[in-house]
Amino acid sequence: MSKKKKQNDIESMVLELLDHYPDTYVPVELLATALNLNAPRERKRVQKMLAGLAERDLIRLNASGQAKRKTPESDKSHPGQLEGIVDVNRHGVGFVAVSGYEDDIRIPRKKMHTALPGDRVRVKIIGRDSGRMEGAITDVRERSGRLMVGTLVMSKGVCMINPDEGIADTEFFIHPDQTRGANDGDKVTFTLVDWIHPKALPQGQIVQVLGRAGSHEATMLSILAENQIRGEFPKDVEEQAEAIPTEIPETEVRRRLDLRKERIFTIDPYDAKDFDDAIQVRLNDDGHYELGVHIADVTYYVRPGTVLDLEALERATSVYLVDRVIPMLPEKLSNGVCSLRPDEDKLTYSCTMEITPKGKLVRYAIEETVIRSVQRFTYEQAQEIIDGGQHWLEEDVRLANEMAKMLTAKRFREGSVDLDTPEPKFRLDANGKPLEVIVKERLDAHRLIEECMLMANKTVAAHIETLREATRKTGRDSHPFLYRIHDKPDTDKLRNIAENLRPFGIQFHVTDDINPKQINLLLADVKDHPLQNTIQELVLRSMAKAVYAPKNIGHFGLGFKHYAHFTSPIRRYPDVLVHRLLKTYAEKLPGYRYAELDELGVHCSEKERSAAQAERDSIKQKQVEYLSERIGQTFDGVITGVTERGMFVKLNYVYCDGMVPVRLMEDDYYIHDPDRHMLIGRRRGRKYQLGDTLSVRVHETNIAARTVDLVLAASSHLDASQPRRRRK
Repeated sequence: MSKKKKQNDIESMVLELLDHYPDTYVPVELLATALNLNAPRERKRVQKMLAGLAERDLIRLNASGQAKRKTPESDKSHPGQLEGIVDVNRHGVGFVAVSGYEDDIRIPRKKMHTALPGDRVRVKIIGRDSGRMEGAITDVRERSGRLMVGTLVMSKGVCMINPDEGIADTEFFIHPDQTRGANDGDKVTFTLVDWIHPKALPQGQIVQVLGRAGSHEATMLSILAENQIRGEFPKDVEEQAEAIPTEIPETEVRRRLDLRKERIFTIDPYDAKDFDDAIQVRLNDDGHYELGVHIADVTYYVRPGTVLDLEALERATSVYLVDRVIPMLPEKLSNGVCSLRPDEDKLTYSCTMEITPKGKLVRYAIEETVIRSVQRFTYEQAQEIIDGGQHWLEEDVRLANEMAKMLTAKRFREGSVDLDTPEPKFRLDANGKPLEVIVKERLDAHRLIEECMLMANKTVAAHIETLREATRKTGRDSHPFLYRIHDKPDTDKLRNIAENLRPFGIQFHVTDDINPKQINLLLADVKDHPLQNTIQELVLRSMAKAVYAPKNIGHFGLGFKHYAHFTSPIRRYPDVLVHRLLKTYAEKLPGYRYAELDELGVHCSEKERSAAQAERDSIKQKQVEYLSERIGQTFDGVITGVTERGMFVKLNYVYCDGMVPVRLMEDDYYIHDPDRHMLIGRRRGRKYQLGDTLSVRVHETNIAARTVDLVLAASSHLDASQPRRRRK
C-alpha cells in the first residue's frame, strides 16, 4: 500500500471516530490508541495529520490540541443538523452532498420528507449503514424549481401525475382546469406548486405536453427535460435572430483580412449543418506547413447582454441526441448566418500557424478575417481522397493528412492519452424505431480535423500566456482567461484497475505521480484483448472531468500545459467567451474579470455534463428499444463486471450493457468471489470471470428504466414460462 493511500485510510478512520463523538473534543492519545498507533513517532504523525485536517476545515482543534469533528453548514438553531443539496437515484433513495464531508449522506426513501431532486435540505444524522452515514431530511430550505417528467393519469375527474423514477415516492395532484390539454396517458413536464406535508399529496403544474407515453417523440423530449434542457427558443430570442441581416456590410469586409481567394475548405459529418471551422494547408519555401484554422465569428452577431447572448449562455452548449440536435443558437445563426457554408462570404476569426516538419510552432497570427469556403467535404469524402481518390483539392487534403499524422505522433510521444472508445449510432425508421446499430468508424479524416483544432486551441491559450508574461515584467498580472483544464486521474481507481488486471497477467504500475505515458503503456498492452473496451472505459472513469476555469493547471489527457476551446463557438459558449477575450486583449481593452470567468466556467461545465448525460441517455434508450424487439435472440459479449447480484455483460456490436442476474443462473448455486472478480458454481464448479467471452440471450427489457436482463445461452431455463427449480 502506498504512503498516500495509507494516509487517506487513517484520515478516514480518524474522521469516522470523531463522528461518534460530535459534541466532544477527543484527546490525541485516545485517537492514537484507537488506531493502534502507540509509538511516540506514530503519535506525532497523528498530531500532524490532525493539523492538516484542521487546515482543510474538516475538524476543530482546541488549545490543548484535542480534536472535534466540524459540522459544516450546521444551523445554530438546529444543532447536530446539516444542510446540503439532495440528489435522488432511480430507486427513490436520496443522497445529500454536504460541504466538508467526503461522502454523501444516504437518505432512505421513507426519510425523504417532502424533498425533491436539487432541493437544499436540512438533514439529521440517524446512524450508519455499511459504514456510510445515514440521515433523515427534517426540512426543505429551498426548492430547486427543477423541471420534472411524468405520465398523466386521469380517472373520474381526478388528475394525477405519476412521476418517472427518481423524482418522488408519491403522485402529484393536478387541478383539472390546468392540464394544458393533456390526455390520460400523456407524458408531461411539470413543476412543483406546493407540498405542505409528507403525508399530503404534492400539487404540480404542467409545463409542457410531450406526447403519448412510450412514443419516440415523447421519450426524446423526456430525456431533455430530465436533464433540464429546453428544446424550443423563447419568442424574443427567435425574433432577434431573424432580424440579423444575412449580407455582410462592405465596411466590415474592408476592416478585416480578406482570405476569400484562398483554398479554404470544411470537413464535417455528412448530416452536419453547423459548420464551425474551415482549414487550409500549404507548404512554404522553408518546407514548413502553413496551417490556417478559420472559425465562425459568432461574437460579431451575438453581442454581450442581448437576449440572444443570455439564452446562449443559459444553454452553454448544443446537445446531440440520437435523432436531433438541440442547438445553442437559433437555426438562423447556427445553420445559416454563422455556418461556414461553401461559396458564401463568411466572417471568421482565424488562427494561422507556421509549423516545422517536426511539429514545432515557429510563428502564428490571430486575426479577424473574411473567407469563402471553396468545398464542403464529408469525412467519408475526405477519406476517399486520402486513400487515393481524385479531386481538384487532393493535394491540399493529403498534405493536411500528412501534417496531422505527424502532429498526432508527436502528441502521443509527448504524453497525450490515447483513448478511443467505440461510439454507437442508429439507423431509425420514420417513427424513431431503431433498425440497426452502427459503430462509428474512426477515419484518418477525423484525426486530420482533430489535430488542426487541437493545434489552434493550444496556440491561442499559449498566446494568452505570452501576453501575461509581458505584463508580469511590469509587476502586473493581467489577462484573465478561460482555459479548458483536465486534472490528474484518481490513483486509487487506477490501482483498482491494476488489481483487476493482475489475474490476466497484465501488469499496470501505478505511482502517486501518474503520467499519461504509463496509461498509454497499459492501453497498448490490452489492444485486441477481450477486455480492451472495458479497460478503456474504466480508465476513462478514473479520469478527472475536463472543465472550464480561469486557473490554468494544464490538460492531463492531452499533455498540454496551455489549452482553451476556441474552435466551436456555434455550439459551445466557452468558445464565444474566448473569442471575446482575445479580441478585447488585441485592442488592449479589459475583458471579463477573473471572478466572472470562474462563475461562467462552473456554469458551462455543469451544462456540458447535463448535455453529455442526455446524449448517453438517448443512446441507452435506443439500445434497449433495439433489444426489446429481440427477446430470446443470442448475442456474444464480454463480462465487464461481477457482483453478488450477477454479471454485467457488454454485447458485441450493440455495445449495450446488460445483466445476467444470479437468480436466472439456475443450473447451480453461484458464489461471488470479489477478489478474483468471479462467480463460482458451488456444485459443478463452473466459473464466470471478468473478461470472459460468452453467449447470452435477451431475457427481458425495461424500456422506461433503460435496463436489460440477460440469460446464459447455454442455460436450459431460457423460457420464462417454464417453472423454475428451487435452490436447495
